[in-house]
Amino acid sequence: MSATQKIAVHSLSDLKNTTDDALPNYLHSLKFKQLHTQTDVRLVFGYTAVIIAGALFYFDWKFGWEASKPYTLPAVVAYFLLNGAFTYWLWFVENGVVYEGEGKTGKVRISSSTKKHIPIYECDVIFTPTPYGSNPQQKLHIRAPMTRWFTSDGYFIAKPFQQWLASEVPVIGAADPNNVIEEIGRGSGGEGGLPTSLNLNSSNAVEILEQLKASGAKVASGGGGQRRRKA
Repeated sequence: MSATQKIAVHSLSDLKNTTDDALPNYLHSLKFKQLHTQTDVRLVFGYTAVIIAGALFYFDWKFGWEASKPYTLPAVVAYFLLNGAFTYWLWFVENGVVYEGEGKTGKVRISSSTKKHIPIYECDVIFTPTPYGSNPQQKLHIRAPMTRWFTSDGYFIAKPFQQWLASEVPVIGAADPNNVIEEIGRGSGGEGGLPTSLNLNSSNAVEILEQLKASGAKVASGGGGQRRRKA
């Protein structure tokens, strides 16, 4: 499936923004529910600072400088503290987060980034497989050239992007085993030894992902000796 909107392939920001937008769409299709806790905290910082500034302005306009003077310094200090907290939260807590959500296979948080003039999509992924009580949080870093899912004339192709995520992130691969691939093959649910039910946990997350990839290779080498194309 390809996106209908064409972008400029030489614009790194367009490539990244389009990819960022596709990520939550894909995870929502796998029944992941997006969590907005961090966004809500950022909005609280921002709106509270704006309310303080607006209230001080109104008080000064309504009652004059002498009446508002005792409140000006505390309000200004509070405003700058809130803006400082807002900036810290945006750059060091959220830090490029494009998706945080939860599905049947676990929780996942994905932050994306690119380097100047380099069309490589990089993601820092934090995930916790279910059940949460017995599985610790895990981290990984994944990267891929965006030419993998953009055509030369600027159209986004969803399938290779989905295959990349499913093949690299265990909780996504467990939720969408049909899209798990390896270099020469593509996974296909219920074929070639591919597990039809997955019991994902912290000790076997990577192992299951490798099994899914291997199963894709078996399917690729079977079926009348036809060679599968690279995904």
